[in-house]
Amino acid sequence: MGGNLSNPVWSRSVRYPDDVVYTRDHEWARSQPDGRVRIGITDYAQDALGDVVFVQLPSEGATFSTGDTLGEVESTKSVSEFYAPISGEVTAVNSSLSEAPEQLNDDPFGDGWICEMEPSSSDALAGLLDAAAYRALVEEQ
Repeated sequence: MGGNLSNPVWSRSVRYPDDVVYTRDHEWARSQPDGRVRIGITDYAQDALGDVVFVQLPSEGATFSTGDTLGEVESTKSVSEFYAPISGEVTAVNSSLSEAPEQLNDDPFGDGWICEMEPSSSDALAGLLDAAAYRALVEEQ
């Protein structure tokens, strides 16, 4: 996530699920049973952004390299880019975010997922942060 995500006003406890891995830019990735990887923004990121009002989704079939801009999230506070945590092809997007972008706030690790990608390598998630490492990163900010 690009943009200013430092020093959010905490309205509740931020969640760090153990079944996902994290980027330093506040995206998460979760392996799916079919080998694809589901991607979203973290609870910390959505809390720092405030009320999400628009999500620019990537296009299905588009390919990205790790760190490429996948799209943007617009909130009442700012517009922030979100980045590809892995290299691969977008195979699905959460089109329900077009009608209900607040799902990013309400359920960032569930209904608020952004897209799924077919990873370009079997070790695509190697090098991403586990929940403990990501929590330590957030607590340093």
